[in-house]
Amino acid sequence: MAPTKVLIVEDSPVAMEVLQRLFKSTPEVEIVGTARNGQEALAMIPRLNPTVICTDFHMEPIDGLELTKQVMANYPRPILVLSNSVKADDTKNVFALLQAGASDIYPKPLGGEYAEYEAIKQKILSKIKLLSGMSVKARPLN
Repeated sequence: MAPTKVLIVEDSPVAMEVLQRLFKSTPEVEIVGTARNGQEALAMIPRLNPTVICTDFHMEPIDGLELTKQVMANYPRPILVLSNSVKADDTKNVFALLQAGASDIYPKPLGGEYAEYEAIKQKILSKIKLLSGMSVKARPLN
């Protein structure tokens, strides 16, 4: 089976490095591109045609919410939001992201204990695998 093509959208160089290492650790995922914000990602999507987009939430000039809206209106595909600033009890942002079309929201992996990192890594890779088979529908911009 062909690897899942992933576009990573992340403005933190440290988090970008962690995500790249995480995805490069398995042959089931191919990083087709990296972007520092939603604006860069939107320019890359037509050319790279990723299967899944992994994006941060807080970025400038286009954040993860606006990126999700634009992607779902123009290039519908599964989106995994990886962010430590969107918590389960942050219902406003969680609801806004899901309503815009985000497929899932999960905490960003950080450094720390190896066992904890491995557990988070496996959860994220399992989410990517699940999302790669998901069918999504376009959502018009409001």
